[in-house]
Amino acid sequence: MVPLDKLMQITDRFEYLEARMAEGAAGDEIAALAREYSELKPVVEEISAYRRLLDDIETAEQMLADPEMKDLAEEELPELRGQIDGLESALQIALLPKDKADARPAMMEIRPGTGGEEAALFAGDLLRMYQRYAEEQGWDFQILEHSETGLGGIKEVVAHIKGTNVFARMKYESGVHRVQRVPETESGGRVHTSAATVAVLPEAEDVDIHIEAKDLRIDTMRSSGAGGQHVNTTDSAVRITHIPSGVVVTSSEKSQHRNREIAMQVLKTRLYDMERQKLHDERSEDRKSQVGSGDRSERIRTYNFPQGRMSDHRINLTLYKLDQILQGDLTETIDALTADDHATRLAEMGI
Repeated sequence: MVPLDKLMQITDRFEYLEARMAEGAAGDEIAALAREYSELKPVVEEISAYRRLLDDIETAEQMLADPEMKDLAEEELPELRGQIDGLESALQIALLPKDKADARPAMMEIRPGTGGEEAALFAGDLLRMYQRYAEEQGWDFQILEHSETGLGGIKEVVAHIKGTNVFARMKYESGVHRVQRVPETESGGRVHTSAATVAVLPEAEDVDIHIEAKDLRIDTMRSSGAGGQHVNTTDSAVRITHIPSGVVVTSSEKSQHRNREIAMQVLKTRLYDMERQKLHDERSEDRKSQVGSGDRSERIRTYNFPQGRMSDHRINLTLYKLDQILQGDLTETIDALTADDHATRLAEMGI
C-alpha cells in the first residue's frame, strides 16, 4: 500500500506550483517552478488515477447494502480490485527519485579488452548491435571517433546518441561484455573467450562543467589515414589534456575546428561523469546492487555463440536468441534491467 499522506504532500506541492506559475513568477524562479511542475505532473496523474480507483471501490462496496444495486456491485468489485496492484506498481515507480541525466543524450565508448584481434572484432559487433537498437528507437547515432584494426576490428569508437530518454535506457550497458565463440582468426575450431568494454556517459551541458582555459593543453597532430588518397597531410587532429584531472581526449576528423568541438564535448562529458560517480559513491558507499551504477570493470554480460545465448550476470537473465540480440533486439534485456533497478530502489525506500 502506498502511504496516502505522502501522496497528499505531493499533490499539495503540485497545486502550489500551479498557483505560483499562474501568479506570474519571473526570471529564474519561473524556470525552476516550470521544471519542478513538469517533473511532478506525471506523478500527480498516477496519484489521481489511483485515488479514483479507491473511490470507485468504496462506492461499489457501499452499493452492496442496496438490494437493487447489489448484483451490479458484486460484478464490478472483482474487476476494480484487480486493478489495484497494477496502479500501485505504476505509482510506486513514478514516486522513485528521478535521475536528472536520464532524459539526456549519451556518449558511448567501446574498446576491445582481452582477446587481441578477436576482441576488436567483437567490439565491432557491439557497435553494430547498438546502432541497430538506436535505429529501432528512432534515435540519432553519430560516430565521433572511430579507429579500426587491420582486419576490420575496432580499436576504439566514440559515438553520440540523441533521442528520447537515451541515457535512461542505455546506462545499463556500461561494463565488460564477454564473448565465447570460435574466432574468425582461429583455424583450429576452438572456442575462445574475449571481451570488450562499453562506457555510456550522460552528455554534459555547459552549466554542468566549467573548464578554465588555463587548465587545458591543446595539441594538434597529423591524423592517421587509411593510406593512398586518404592520408591526411594536414595537422587537423586535436588532442586536449585536462591538466587537473589528467583526462585526455582526441578527435581526428578532417576539420580541425570540428575536432576541437568534438574533443571539448567528450571532455566535458567525461568530467561530468566523474563528478556523478563521485557523488554516487559518497551517497551510497555500501550499495553494490544497482545495475545502472556502472562499475565499468565489472563483467556484466556473456554472449555464447555455440549455445546461441546471452546471459546478463547482474540479474541472472539468460535468453536463447543471440542472433536477434546482436541484430539490436535489446528491449527485453533493458526492460528487465530497468525493472530490477526499480525493485531495488523501491525496497531501499521501504515502499
